[in-house]
This record gives sequence, C-alpha cells and structure tokens, in this order.
Amino acid sequence: MSLFSFSKKKELIPASEQQPILEAIKWAEQKTSGEVRVYIESHCRFVNPIDRALEVFHGLKMHETKDRNAVLVYIALKDHQLAVYGDKGIHEKVGDDYWRREVDKMIAAFNGENIANGIAAVVTDIGDALHTHFPYDSDTDKNELPDEIVFGH
Repeated sequence: MSLFSFSKKKELIPASEQQPILEAIKWAEQKTSGEVRVYIESHCRFVNPIDRALEVFHGLKMHETKDRNAVLVYIALKDHQLAVYGDKGIHEKVGDDYWRREVDKMIAAFNGENIANGIAAVVTDIGDALHTHFPYDSDTDKNELPDEIVFGH
C-alpha cells in the first residue's frame, strides 16, 4: 500500500471550476522557470496541513526542480485545511510572511464560497513572485512538472 494516493480521475471540484485554476497555472508558468502545482484532497491526515503539504511535495518529486523553485498549493476540502509550500530556492526569496499572506487570501476567498477563484488568485500571485525571482528564459527553461491539478482521496 502506498503512502501517496495521486489521481487525475477523482475530481473534488467540478470541471467547470477547474478551468480558472488550470489557466492560472499555465499563465504563471509562462513567466517563470518556477513550477506551480495544485493538490486537492478531501481530508488531511495530519493536524498541521503544512506537514501534509511537505509529504505531497516530496511525493510529487517537486523538490527535484533544477532551481528548487517549485511551489505546492495544498487544499483538504472537507477538513477545511490548506497550505502553500515553496521549495528552498523561492522560500529564501519571499520568506514565511509571504506564504502566510497567500494562505490568508485563500481563506478569505474560501469563506466567500469562492474556492476555485481563490486558488487561481493565489497561483497567479505565486507566478508573479516566481517571475520576479526566477524569470522565464526561453533558452534554458523547460517545464519540469505537469501543469494539471492533482486530486487525492
């Protein structure tokens, strides 16, 4: 039995609501060498969602990007938990306060019943931060990680 359960099949949010998130990921990654992934599951098996985000981050091999500039947006819908985790390269540039502000923005959007747009807005913000610190270079950039939403169970 695997510790990780990754799937594209189980959609925890309707396909129509996924589109703004997917567009935000694509837009963000066009401007940077960084990588952004969104992972959505029903329940968080840890008390602290950052612990689960870190587990997912490594399970998705996000720590293997060349510049250590990948960011995971983690959401456990039914448990109402979320976290944003950035690898060493981007974390050293933006710091803890940046991640806390992004989480606060998502919480505010979620409280307004605007889950998809809240995720998309944070992905866009992260894309801006990645662009500032890791701008796109057409000669060297390659898409190191898939751009789809990953659904857990």
